[in-house]
Amino acid sequence: MKIEKKLFGHTGDNKDISAYTLTNAKGMKATISEYGANIVSLIVPDKNGEMKDVVLGYDNADPYFVNSEFFGATIGRSANRIAGAKFDLDGTTILLKANENENNLHTDIDNGFHKKLWIAAPDEGRNSVTMSYTSPDGENGFPGNLDMKVTFTLTDENELILHYEGVSDKKTLINCTNHSYFNLGGHDSGLITDHYIQILASHYTPVRAGSIPTGEVASVAGTPFDLREMTRVGDHIDDAIEQLQITGGYDHNFVLDAPGGDLIAAVEDRKSGRRMEVYTDLPGVQFYAGNFIGERTGKDGAHYTKRCGLCLETQFFPDSANQETFRSPFYSAGEKYDTTTTYKFTVC
Repeated sequence: MKIEKKLFGHTGDNKDISAYTLTNAKGMKATISEYGANIVSLIVPDKNGEMKDVVLGYDNADPYFVNSEFFGATIGRSANRIAGAKFDLDGTTILLKANENENNLHTDIDNGFHKKLWIAAPDEGRNSVTMSYTSPDGENGFPGNLDMKVTFTLTDENELILHYEGVSDKKTLINCTNHSYFNLGGHDSGLITDHYIQILASHYTPVRAGSIPTGEVASVAGTPFDLREMTRVGDHIDDAIEQLQITGGYDHNFVLDAPGGDLIAAVEDRKSGRRMEVYTDLPGVQFYAGNFIGERTGKDGAHYTKRCGLCLETQFFPDSANQETFRSPFYSAGEKYDTTTTYKFTVC
């Protein structure tokens, strides 16, 4: 399929920012921006074949220069939180920016991967676009020159496949994710509390103040975190329990039962009939219900507000740099970071 390239805006130093639209045989479209390697639009059919954009975002590049909610963003080098904004790497203390009280969130809100101009390489034969960025040694405090690539591929099975590859010349931490907010009724359709969600995870990682994991891996049984069967998002999101009060609703890492590339989560909007399935080879997924989305004007003049979109961010566990019992996010010099997450759209 032909890949459409369009001007999306300009950087502060007047460099062009392009966006690339992939289209499959069924008419599904995915638009990816060079700025932040952002997913800016994802147009999918409902049960009647009506096409709507199901990710929150903006009409042009300018609002992404702020983008405090990380709409559609590629997050790196480190997604989620690191306690105390520091970690030990072979006896050396690596100091990061404390950007959420004393902790580090998503590397650097003002200067992470989502604020970089990536280099695009479209491939019409594979209906994909590869975004590349080299993070220099010491950027945001992390050691090593890291060559990073994210390839976005749209298949005729209505799958958007995200393939991450990275190699550093020094041992470093690599834990990337995509921070798209989904609303399967359409990005402009209001709250997601009537969506249904399933996460195939028997355990989750409870948090303390600051949303830092306690180190415990707790059973979901008998808690609002038991989402192993389809559950309406709004049913327990405001339950008066400590875990949900700390985070203002769902914003927790789930320990996936079968993260070998199999189905790990699904979301349904039963009004439109749209269903999204998520597959990954990573050990965790952060379910964030958009509890802190501010009042925003998005694409097409849409009004965004609290809980109008949800995220399923595949990842190594939060604070895994400091938690020895969590799977390690560290990669040696020359060792390849290689992971794939797929979002597949069907109808229910």
